[in-house]
Amino acid sequence: MHAMAMRAAAEGRLHQMDLPMPAPEPGQILIRVRACGVCRTDLHVVDGDLTEPKLPIVPGHEIVGIVEALGDGVDGFTVGDRVGVPWLGWSCGECAYCRSDRENLCDRARYTGYQIDGGYADYAVADARYCFPLPAAYGDAEAAPLLCAGLIGYRALRMAGDGRRLGIYGFGAAAHIICQVAVWQGRSVYAFTRAGDTDAQAFARDLGAVWAGSSEDAPPEELDAAIIFAPVGALLPAALRATARGGIVVCAGIHMSDIPSFPYRILWEERTVRSVANLTRRDAVEFLELAPRVPVRTHVASYPLDQANRALADLREGRLQGAAVLLPEVDSAGAQG
Repeated sequence: MHAMAMRAAAEGRLHQMDLPMPAPEPGQILIRVRACGVCRTDLHVVDGDLTEPKLPIVPGHEIVGIVEALGDGVDGFTVGDRVGVPWLGWSCGECAYCRSDRENLCDRARYTGYQIDGGYADYAVADARYCFPLPAAYGDAEAAPLLCAGLIGYRALRMAGDGRRLGIYGFGAAAHIICQVAVWQGRSVYAFTRAGDTDAQAFARDLGAVWAGSSEDAPPEELDAAIIFAPVGALLPAALRATARGGIVVCAGIHMSDIPSFPYRILWEERTVRSVANLTRRDAVEFLELAPRVPVRTHVASYPLDQANRALADLREGRLQGAAVLLPEVDSAGAQG
């Protein structure tokens, strides 16, 4: 099996490796990977911001593929089905969190592309409980970003409440999906980007944002809620200052740089700060049913599998609009983006 893998912690890059073909254990599915999204969390794994990977590890947790084989005890899938696999790859089902429908906080959770080999490869195995049928309206590459950018963004949007004026800080893969959902819901979206990134600001307006500017700017009216997708701790005080009394600020990333101290007065007046951790199966079922109704249109730049380091570099340097997707069945001559 051909894969792009990280051999040692915090290497900052991946290596081409030939690994043994995985076999599904009881409760698992063997998947022939057709596409795998490149997520900022993958970047955090490769760069060492997330410090507990299995080594070597095959990253990738926005997997789209075809069921090749079923392990013992798997029901609900057949060989040839198209499925998607997200970040949360296993939960114990026994702890207090799992027993209260909060499997995203499971004491012993394991994550795809972090403790479980992911989709930067020809094949992957996954727990059947965390495999989901995908909407037929999406091609393989277009479906991949739904599985993390979409799911985590959807959870963050729900946690932001029902306020009409929504700020989005960091206009990458998740933001470009959730902007479309929020506009469909009738909200006014205010997009905040890196200073001077006029291309991202134009992209946000094209997707329905009523205003787009620098994260250093104040929006033209106070926000009811804000979602921070960029992993930049300094954005939290900025978002609080932009938020009206009683507003909510949601930190949607799995990693964020240190949050600087800030005066209590910008938190006062019943503003709320909360984080989003992982996802639940309910999130997946709900969002994958919702996406084609909006309809969400994902904007993707495709790369062959062996160009994974280039895709990661483009993400790291902010050269992408939308999402990067790896295509294992495309060689370097077929690269796009």
